[in-house]
Amino acid sequence: MYDHIADSIKSPTLIKLRDNLSFARFEILKVYSTLTAIEQLLAAEAIKPGHTLLDSSSGIYAHSLALACHRHGMKCRIIASKTVDKTLLVQLNILGAEVEQVQSAGSLKMDQSRRVERIKEILASESDVYWMQQYHDTIHYNGYQPVAQQIAREFEGEALTIVGGVGSGCSTGGVARALREAGHPTELIGVQPFGSVTFASEQIEDPGIIIAGIGSAIPFENVKHALYDQIHWVSFEYGMSATVALLKRHAIFAGLSSGCGYLVASAESLKHPDRQYIVIGADTGHRYVDDVYSRHAEALNIDALAPSEITTASELLLPWSFARWDRRELSQFN
Repeated sequence: MYDHIADSIKSPTLIKLRDNLSFARFEILKVYSTLTAIEQLLAAEAIKPGHTLLDSSSGIYAHSLALACHRHGMKCRIIASKTVDKTLLVQLNILGAEVEQVQSAGSLKMDQSRRVERIKEILASESDVYWMQQYHDTIHYNGYQPVAQQIAREFEGEALTIVGGVGSGCSTGGVARALREAGHPTELIGVQPFGSVTFASEQIEDPGIIIAGIGSAIPFENVKHALYDQIHWVSFEYGMSATVALLKRHAIFAGLSSGCGYLVASAESLKHPDRQYIVIGADTGHRYVDDVYSRHAEALNIDALAPSEITTASELLLPWSFARWDRRELSQFN
């Protein structure tokens, strides 16, 4: 029996989709890493019981931090966008998190920058507040070591490829790094939306949306570009189609970033039957009913979709591009 709901949902459920393609289904991806970060910060006396833990998020991290604070008896404060969905906002409020929604600035870049500026204002004027820095502090990598161990036990001795959204870098990067450090041969494929600065696609405007959770309009220090073997940039239309396909074919109700990962892994796994491909599924599909699932009649046949291979940022092209990243730094992609 678990002592807290956070302990019961922190680990993924591994689901086989076909012989060399599996899905690591998280209910809420960042719970494990947030729990681990708080435990390590408490042990190091960087924070104390009763402290307020603060960060910027309008999605998975906000929910994860609220749950972890509830688990450890900490106070939680979230600087969120006005666009945070009502289902999450109500849960955060009931969990005891203080949510401050910053007025939208008209663009994702300005919105994210304004939220970080607000955090700095709070830190300058208030005590007993600790900024968790999910985008910058490498402590958030540590919670993915147990996830890597779970995957290694399941696929012992097999060549692995981890596929998923880059986001802050800690999830896919953390799992792959931990597997490699344990001596497990592991490739890493990162998925990005067009419009994200993280892998230099900010000049491409997706007529859909920037896909929440896997890209960014401001630099994230936690992203270790040299961990990645391939990068795929996926449009909203293709991501929506693959998210619908994931539910239709495998009965997995997951978020948009999971669909993007499924699109990439489904195609790549057919090319390399000797490797096991594992999609990191960050969350469930509830937040995406209106914007994704309700448009299922528009979904394309993903088996007919293919990416354009590129070698430089200037070649990026909607709706799906990929580069053999080969574990290089961002400065080498030009």
